[in-house]
Amino acid sequence: MTEPRRCTGSWTLLALMLGAGACGKDEAPPAGDSAAGVDDSREPCAVQVAERQLLWGDLHVHTALSFDAWVYDVRLGPDEATRFARGEEVRLPPLDEAGGTVPLQLDRPLDFVAITDHADLMGEVQGCTEPGTAAYESDFCAGYRQAEQTSIQAIATILASDEPVRHEEICGDPADFDCEAAAREAWGLTREVAEAHYDRTAACEFTTFVAYEWTGATGISNFHRNVIFGSATVPEAPVTYFDEATPQGLWAALQRECLEVDGCDVLAIPHNSDMSNGQQFEPVYPGASGEAEEAEAAELRVAMEPLLEIYQHKGDAECFPTSLGGVLGATDERCTFEKQRDPDDATDCGDEPGAGGMAGFGCVSRNDYLRGILLTGLAEEERLGVNPYELGVTASTDTHSGTPGYVSEDAWLGHLGGFEDDPEERLSRPGLTPGGYTNSAGGLVGAWSVSNDREALFEAFRRREVYGTSGPRLAVRFFGGAELDSGLCGDPELVARADAAGVPMGGRLARSAGAAAPTFLVHALMDAEEGVPLERVQIVKGWREADGSEHVRVIDVAGGEHEASVDPETCAPLGEGHAELCETWTDDDWDPAERAWYYARVLQNPTCRWSSYDCLSYDEAERPEVCDDGTLAATVQERAWTSPIFY
Repeated sequence: MTEPRRCTGSWTLLALMLGAGACGKDEAPPAGDSAAGVDDSREPCAVQVAERQLLWGDLHVHTALSFDAWVYDVRLGPDEATRFARGEEVRLPPLDEAGGTVPLQLDRPLDFVAITDHADLMGEVQGCTEPGTAAYESDFCAGYRQAEQTSIQAIATILASDEPVRHEEICGDPADFDCEAAAREAWGLTREVAEAHYDRTAACEFTTFVAYEWTGATGISNFHRNVIFGSATVPEAPVTYFDEATPQGLWAALQRECLEVDGCDVLAIPHNSDMSNGQQFEPVYPGASGEAEEAEAAELRVAMEPLLEIYQHKGDAECFPTSLGGVLGATDERCTFEKQRDPDDATDCGDEPGAGGMAGFGCVSRNDYLRGILLTGLAEEERLGVNPYELGVTASTDTHSGTPGYVSEDAWLGHLGGFEDDPEERLSRPGLTPGGYTNSAGGLVGAWSVSNDREALFEAFRRREVYGTSGPRLAVRFFGGAELDSGLCGDPELVARADAAGVPMGGRLARSAGAAAPTFLVHALMDAEEGVPLERVQIVKGWREADGSEHVRVIDVAGGEHEASVDPETCAPLGEGHAELCETWTDDDWDPAERAWYYARVLQNPTCRWSSYDCLSYDEAERPEVCDDGTLAATVQERAWTSPIFY
């Protein structure tokens, strides 16, 4: 554990949570004023790659500043979490008087990170956990400090209201305890930690982003967004659900408080659409009158949200194993991967969204999963001339243990701190919120960036030249274009020639009545350090026909000729695979009059899921029932999903 520096006044607890570097000895922290006009200069990176280098990061990370992570006995703050991302050791629960007792360290540090603590309730956590505040002795705060699942439900239920009001028991009188001021102070520390760890030298070894999570959950459906800033120029306070209780309000506030401020840039990344009952991506435009105003609203949305988090510890949001919303196409058995909702107990929302998804209730919508969302975007583009869902793809951990980038299936200690600090807890049946054996080990985002600095990475985010993996560091490139050479695989100038003849993942192909059918190139390398071979590469196509029918097709383009499995008693891999796969594919069913999208999916050979390793840690007679009753998948087929190319 790092030794915390001394901080004055009400900053003591925050400094303890944030660790060394939070504020100077006997110095007051920053006042939380606007960072507009700050010096954001830096040395140019010594390594700059015109054809882009692959950088790995995590853009969804919670620490002790988040209302739920604190209840999980997590005491790592943004400073320790960022140090962990850089390769330093931290200690996790169980807690003792000195802090965590379980050491943990990444084998491979990350290249970039964003700490995204829940901005909502950040001040309330300080009021309830710092002795001496006016709120500390209240019955409400005493209940919160019991650190049980009911503690989270009690403090966070207000985030499901469409008219949220701060808790009277904590924030009733600002003269007694000012929740908003406390949150601004925590935000100031969050900013300071990001600046302290950002490498502004020519080495460009590590990049941090100032960030937070907006945690709207109206009707117990998930509306959450991670808000990522592109520079040190950021608003004086985060926009919370109490400030703006709709995504549209959030975007308008971010436009006003950041995009219209010199030097400030921002984007929001929605996540866990699989728990939104069709609401997170429902094509509605509140307040718009007529299609012209709806088109303007759609333009704002795609500008504010160019990316979707497809995977994290609460599962996969690529596709659902049963047909939803009338989309046509063959069954894709690989859509069973890491699902929170039981396909056998799922009701299709149809045209009307539902509620309760964060607690596992309500209907499931095509607009909960990437494929359906992208198809809805094509329909809106036909109607409005603007595609509000022209989305790239990321993945992250959503760790609530302050451990960004920690995705090891074979040595996983959970993402919920003290609630998952032993195998019995991790293998427990989930309650009203995700947890137990339904959790996954989380994912990572890969970015093809000219250099490892904020400006270059943010440009990669905006142009969507990013992709997600379920944990392994699979190197994947994806290009498309009518002039793309089908013989590029093996060419030492592959990237340069593909750039010249087409567009990379995230790009657009111009629609033209006389255009030739597009060709796509996928090149994938296995994670050499993990050593698990690749099984196959696929291209997934979605399109709308003239009659309005919507289709999805999955095409195997490389690999797939070997069968591989796992020894269930030892988790030893069985079978062959590929260290590298590369192939081009020309769409043989292409119609230049139709709108379409294409993305690549790369599949590893099967390996043991984290739960299998936990089950094998028991003597056979002592294993939890869930290990042998067929509930758990014994293996997992790790994968990567690229951002789509749009036609």
